[in-house]
Amino acid sequence: MASPALGNEPQHTTDPVAHAASSSASKMSLAARIALVVVLVAELMDVLDQSVVLTAIPTLQQSLGASPAAVQWLTAGYALTLAVGLITGGRLGDTYGRRTVFLIGTAVFTLASLLCGLATSAGMLISARVLQGGGAAVMIPQILATLHVTFDAADAKHRSRAFALYGAVLSVGAVLGPVLGGVLTEADLLGLGWRPIFLINVPIGLAVILLGGTFITESTAPKAARLDLTGMLLSALAVVLIVFPLTEGHTHHWPLWSFAMLAAGLLLLGLFLRHQRGKDAPLVALSLFRDKAFTGGLAAQMLMGLLSGLFFMTWTLYLQRGLGMSPLQAAGAFVLMACGEMGGAVIAMKTTGRHGRRVPQTGALFAVASMALYGLQTSSRQGDLTLLAMAVPLLLLGLAFGTIGGPLADMSLAKVPNENAGSASGLFNTAVHLGIALGTALTAPVFFSATGGSPDAAVNRDAFTGVLWWVGVAFALMWALMFYLPRRTNSQTD
Repeated sequence: MASPALGNEPQHTTDPVAHAASSSASKMSLAARIALVVVLVAELMDVLDQSVVLTAIPTLQQSLGASPAAVQWLTAGYALTLAVGLITGGRLGDTYGRRTVFLIGTAVFTLASLLCGLATSAGMLISARVLQGGGAAVMIPQILATLHVTFDAADAKHRSRAFALYGAVLSVGAVLGPVLGGVLTEADLLGLGWRPIFLINVPIGLAVILLGGTFITESTAPKAARLDLTGMLLSALAVVLIVFPLTEGHTHHWPLWSFAMLAAGLLLLGLFLRHQRGKDAPLVALSLFRDKAFTGGLAAQMLMGLLSGLFFMTWTLYLQRGLGMSPLQAAGAFVLMACGEMGGAVIAMKTTGRHGRRVPQTGALFAVASMALYGLQTSSRQGDLTLLAMAVPLLLLGLAFGTIGGPLADMSLAKVPNENAGSASGLFNTAVHLGIALGTALTAPVFFSATGGSPDAAVNRDAFTGVLWWVGVAFALMWALMFYLPRRTNSQTD
């Protein structure tokens, strides 16, 4: 049966329960609800695993005797492999079936999680993390693509709810990752120490595979062709040459090789885009960039990654060094923000269908206000700022994240033809990871250049106050870019 294709040619589907899995204007079917939960759980696993390791680092170092460089690669290895494979992973789903590729990616991710939990050395753990990132790169693009083809844009109500939940999972998972890592590590379940932060993925991953194979509708591009191997190689090399120096450059004080790699990466990116022109089945459909909503949304998504990479790393240091909080107290601040994000997701779910881009734009303005308020607090209250006192700006910032994430993805992909859903999803996810790499790189000139690595509380407080103004500017730019998004999510009223 064909899935709704937003006025484009129909999708090729092979699932006998495809009719049951599609949403109706009046009521979302049980199969569609289960499929939605399955893909959102998979998204949550990925988001948590990007940050869950942070609070377990001291225990990991002690347990495995890991060097500082090895510790850095526990996160960098995962992130780099994920960023490299997202574009190819998206097109794999278009060509071979989004459900099939999703299940394969989830299986690899689950197996890698088991290997992480069984690792007996830092080298083995890093290798397993690289494999885990590869599995996620295949799994993650299928999530947005599946949401896009399952929930018709003409049914704004159900589509807005699905994408609002996607945004909530994305935001809350990023915030709660360090909290979960700290709790599981400190609990020392069955004397396993840090290992449960990875082993918990095994039963969840198996459940996702079982339910996904039953309830997710299979879909492919109508004109599936062989993969563009040259394009795969060019895109992978370009992303490596761009992301690696952005991730590692500040650690080595920006040597000449980091700028040489960036230049080479940008050159290869240009060659890749030129190679894609005129291809019958390009890895990236360049026609996507003719849609101003997609292009503007892609830029806004990259900004979201940038400010996240800059804010969360420096915020963690501010809470523990600047205010002297324990890891558990700092986790309380993350929970406060998560509560705001859940509220924002509920608001987005109920209002985006009627108000379109005004919802995420309002969220961006809330974020600017929260940065200004937080900046005034950090500069005036100095070391006396408590969790209760900072509750308002944190809840407001969480509210902003919750009202931006889902609607931004929804409206950026609203007019993407279903046959390019995987390609668009891969680009969208790549944009946020490139943004995170840029944001992480910016911590060097914006924060660490001011602190000089000093643990002094006053120095860290002053440096973080400066970061808040940079993040506020990024949110203001995001607000402006959102004028490219549709006024409504329902194509009939845009």
